Amino acid sequence: MRIFGKVRHRPSASWRQATDRAFTLIGDGRYEDAGALLTRAADMEPWLSESWFNLALLHKFRHDWEQARAAGLRAVALLDREAGAPDWWNVGIAATALQDWPLARRAWQAYGLKVPGEGSPSGEPLGMALGSAAVRLSPEGEAEVVWGRRLDPARIEVLSIPLPSSGRRWGEVVLHDGVPHGERTILSADGATRAYPVFDEIELWAPSPVPTWVVLLEAASEADRDALERLAADAGFAAEDWSSSVRLLCRTCSESRMPSDEGDGEHLDPHDHSEPGHPGPLGHRTAGSGSLWVPERECGIAAPSALVRGLLDGWVADSPDTREWRDLEEVC
Repeated sequence: MRIFGKVRHRPSASWRQATDRAFTLIGDGRYEDAGALLTRAADMEPWLSESWFNLALLHKFRHDWEQARAAGLRAVALLDREAGAPDWWNVGIAATALQDWPLARRAWQAYGLKVPGEGSPSGEPLGMALGSAAVRLSPEGEAEVVWGRRLDPARIEVLSIPLPSSGRRWGEVVLHDGVPHGERTILSADGATRAYPVFDEIELWAPSPVPTWVVLLEAASEADRDALERLAADAGFAAEDWSSSVRLLCRTCSESRMPSDEGDGEHLDPHDHSEPGHPGPLGHRTAGSGSLWVPERECGIAAPSALVRGLLDGWVADSPDTREWRDLEEVC
């Protein structure tokens, strides 16, 4: 096969050695050294799409999106197939990070995805209706799996209220990688099991102005707890009972296929939110079901400072004999 007049051939032994060594260095976090080797490999075999694909990957790991886009475009220019190549997916991630919407749209379409309409007036490819998914915040650190709504193939809007250790907030949009790293399964009312992918966060794409609060509740029943969550949702914000929506998992379990409504007290890290899109329209959580109700609950609330106390006071006023709150603190 000829590409731009050059004969496509297998990479040389020197190319393979440089590339293998580069990915070993990437695994050790030595990106600068790996970059020198991958650049040398691209000089050896500039007609191989893999040379530029590997450089695009490295720049993605470094969050150098301009370079990732440039290398990715060189890779796709050398492809010998029309659709479905992962090279296009990496171009889509880089373009999304840079808000280069025409290129992002082109990349998803070239990968083989249907991008409806023409998006927003800015060209943003909205309306892809990719549904719910889980995203692992801080995957290299104190990882936390939360649930959200996929805006497009590279972005998730966080719908859970993350714990303060993540540094993330409800309503933030995070850029995520393309390959799922684990699954969460939900058993629906009709007995069918539905699997949701867990994507790893790459970086924060759009921050949220809404702070996270933690408060201790005295809720006599689940219905009392649910009333606060509905009250917050009706106000356009969120409340989440962390006492029942959070479980702790070992890293191996977190990165595997896990039922979302089962936990194991021996698993310590990272923790895992329990239901896709919660709080949201996908149904009620199942974590902790069947256990004895404990009135004292640790609850996360995402709401502006001017509103949060009014929400809690209104919640108590609706049933003062069964509800109390104390120790409200802004944590993120």
